[in-house]
Amino acid sequence: MLQRSLTARKLFCTFALTALPIGVTVPMTHADETKVVAESVASPKTIEPTGEVVKLLSGFTFTEGPTMTEDGSLYFTDIPKTRIHRLAPDGTLGIFTDQSNRANGLWALPGGKMLACEMEGALVRYTLADGTREVLADQYDGKRFNACNDLVVDEHGGIYFTDPLYNAPTPLPQGIQAVYYLAADGTVSRLTGHIAAPNGIGLSLDGSKLYVIPSMQAEMLVFDVESAGKVSVGRTFCILKQPEGKSDTGGDGMTMDEQGNLYITTHTGVQIYSPEADYLGTVSFPEQPANVTFMGKDRKTMVVTARTSLYQVEMPISGRK
Repeated sequence: MLQRSLTARKLFCTFALTALPIGVTVPMTHADETKVVAESVASPKTIEPTGEVVKLLSGFTFTEGPTMTEDGSLYFTDIPKTRIHRLAPDGTLGIFTDQSNRANGLWALPGGKMLACEMEGALVRYTLADGTREVLADQYDGKRFNACNDLVVDEHGGIYFTDPLYNAPTPLPQGIQAVYYLAADGTVSRLTGHIAAPNGIGLSLDGSKLYVIPSMQAEMLVFDVESAGKVSVGRTFCILKQPEGKSDTGGDGMTMDEQGNLYITTHTGVQIYSPEADYLGTVSFPEQPANVTFMGKDRKTMVVTARTSLYQVEMPISGRK
């Protein structure tokens, strides 16, 4: 599995705002660096933050898709604004594109490339140096995708991605919500039957398991990877902890640390589970998190996109992406 955080540098909480060539900036002041104490739910074994939750950036509409590129930049999306932002290693914030077709999940690749799931129905690849956009896949069985959401890349260069209903036309172009695989040769395969809003997706450290987070049910799913682009029937991996008074809220995005623990963004915060599905704790945030990644020199800085803001918190275990 390629790492979403391929290179990492420590980012600080003071930023100079200078637009990228497209000429757009996002206002921010030192007041945005609000600190909030991180909460963790007790368990026989827990993973707890080693520092406080810090508001990194604010003033957006709905942030998603954080990914670290080789030069240490953090890219993330603001879906309703159709923007992909770049936070440079020196703290400069700008806009990579303001015509993202409602890009959601991002994935940094070697060689100055980046993948994006567009909710307008395409999986694309950007060249970071000049912003060139290339459509890799935009249909299956002759019909456009519903609304590509999130993705993970395997060791073969193939891409697993989810295609739920969010922002999709009605009726759904594909008829169902499912998970797909784009092989390195450009072939697209549908891997699953209908899933209730498949959203976040990830691979185990050894690539033998594919994790899928449905947003409309509490059960997180896992599939055995039998070969590249071929998986078993899914089964329940864990049942996500629920907000008080609710029973079927799902998750959104996910990432993993170097020990194979899963970090899942949910209504209650970032829930952490071991590879054996043991619950290891929840890190709470002032806003509901949508997606998560790791950054920093040692990749121990967890970064969360959460509605109008981005937050960071130091963790004890290095992340994988």
